[in-house]
Amino acid sequence: MAISHAPAVAIPAPRTRRTGRRVLFFGTYDARRYPRVRVLQEGFAALGDEVLECNVPLRLDTAARVKMLRRPWLVPLLAAKLASTWIRLIARSRRCRGVDLVVVGYMGHFDVHLARLLWPRTPVALDHLVSARDTALDRRVSSRWLVRVLDWLDRAAVHAAHFPCVDTAEHRERVCAAARGRAVVVPVGAPSDWFYPPVQHASERVRVVFFGSFTPLQGAPVIGEALRLLADDERFAFTIVGRGQDYEETRAVARAANVEWIDWVEPEYLPYLVACHDVCLGIFGTGPKALRVVPNKVFQGAAAGTAIVTSDTPPQRQELGNAAAYVPAGDASALAAELRKLAGDRDRLWELRVAAFGRANERFHPAAVIEALNARLSAPAVPAAAGSVAA
Repeated sequence: MAISHAPAVAIPAPRTRRTGRRVLFFGTYDARRYPRVRVLQEGFAALGDEVLECNVPLRLDTAARVKMLRRPWLVPLLAAKLASTWIRLIARSRRCRGVDLVVVGYMGHFDVHLARLLWPRTPVALDHLVSARDTALDRRVSSRWLVRVLDWLDRAAVHAAHFPCVDTAEHRERVCAAARGRAVVVPVGAPSDWFYPPVQHASERVRVVFFGSFTPLQGAPVIGEALRLLADDERFAFTIVGRGQDYEETRAVARAANVEWIDWVEPEYLPYLVACHDVCLGIFGTGPKALRVVPNKVFQGAAAGTAIVTSDTPPQRQELGNAAAYVPAGDASALAAELRKLAGDRDRLWELRVAAFGRANERFHPAAVIEALNARLSAPAVPAAAGSVAA
């Protein structure tokens, strides 16, 4: 695709300060599939900290974990895989002594307890970006006993951490009362390789992208219905990346020829692919969790210099302000109407792209994302955690 470069947009260097800390990232997280860990690592490095890593990926995504929990006879397989990775983590941990902070990566509900055992005198931060209970409910798990077990896992994990890190103020309010005072809001942000100053594309069509795992939270069928409403509008070209729970329904609803469906894009190439579009779609789900989150794709799409169109929810307005276009959650007609508006007003479309990138450059860089956590770490006393097992 041909791209004509607009005047350069200045990207200020992230704020840096030498702290002298040794920060260890620990756990079974998969940083390639889920870039949140990289954001935190880059944030600490930008502050001047030495960043170390003790990581053995479990190689089970959220969907696979939920599937195992829905089928109790598969739980021993999860336990066996976790035990295997822990043995390797324990062996590697011997080379990671003398650290000032341990950060347990995304989906570390079990790993945080191991971290407390291995580093009993070191502060532990848990990236509690995903509540196991909320994830199960969002993915339509109806078993009450399973939801209760996952709620216990959430409570045990945040009790064990000195600093449970959540992504929005709404999620902090849902942390159990005993740990809420220790919880820190750390926005999702975007890794540095996502930052592309916006450029004017040579294509006459408005290029719109959505990428995701098609969970109910994302409201992909709403996007599919909007695609159907815009199927005959030659001003648009859509790119839909990913597969998942609501994929088949979304594609069946869409019935549009002006859509390119891509099952998978390697993480290294996704930032450039998104940056080659004019608009990035956020989330449009109507469930409780969808109303409390600001998703990866909103932070990443803004960093990639695209205009953001997403659902009108308090946390997303809090993060994006006037640097996005909002539509009611679950309203496909409103989404299609907003996209038509942008196609008819290219100046407004460009303004939104510049505004989104400016917002990302100011607030979504890794160094900016961890400011609240760094401030808490710099406080005179480290708050006590309840221990490695919840009471």
